[in-house]
Amino acid sequence: MTSPIEDAILDLLKALPPGKSIDPSEVAKIIQPERWQRVLGQVRSTAVGMARAGTVVITRHGKPADPDSFRGVYRLRLPQDPAPE
Repeated sequence: MTSPIEDAILDLLKALPPGKSIDPSEVAKIIQPERWQRVLGQVRSTAVGMARAGTVVITRHGKPADPDSFRGVYRLRLPQDPAPE
């Protein structure tokens, strides 16, 4: 069973071209449009859990970040398929 935050993250990411990312505030604004800042912490903790499970990738400066130790501004994207050999 997924949460509304997980659903919002996946819906936004699936609507993008491969390799593109979203700002977590976009998710928060879907969940609670009026006071979206209040849910940013929940979006972050949900994103960390999803990254640990391999469902999404947390990026900083366009590069994958460790979900257990990243700090500051981040974005979310879907995992990319490895390049064919």
